Amino acid sequence: MTVLAAPAVTPPTITTTPRRGIRFWIRRYLLAEIVGTATLLLLGLLILEWITHPVAVAVAAIIGESLGFYAVLATIVVLEQRRLGRRGFRVLTLTVVLLVAEFGAAELVDSLVVRPAAISLCVWLIPDPFWGLLAGKILADGVFYAMAATSFVLTTKTRLRPAYPKKD
Repeated sequence: MTVLAAPAVTPPTITTTPRRGIRFWIRRYLLAEIVGTATLLLLGLLILEWITHPVAVAVAAIIGESLGFYAVLATIVVLEQRRLGRRGFRVLTLTVVLLVAEFGAAELVDSLVVRPAAISLCVWLIPDPFWGLLAGKILADGVFYAMAATSFVLTTKTRLRPAYPKKD
């Protein structure tokens, strides 16, 4: 008599992305933050030589910060793609796609609402423009990074960006 055994059932594999520690986020964004902050202060204080309206100062500061911040991050993403063996036009397209996926929603909310309001308010409330610009930037960064970090994790979970082994 032959006994039929039940087929072996293997549980489905669950693909998880590594949890990112604070050191990962600092390494990812610190240089971009330093350059972005320097260009924010440079353009914000420079525009104060001609225009003292808080909104004009905020707009100049935001443009400066965006130029510095994204120049660094575009370089970082290009280097990530090149390490994966990608070259040429593919690197450029993937860089744009990954930057938009990681920062697009955060940048829209940040640049159109949160950052102009925070910087304008702080430049208006704090007598020293340097500290007003810096305080507004820090206030807006909290909202921005909450959204950007979430988007970064989603680009990994959706496999738009390969998951790297956890190093933290």
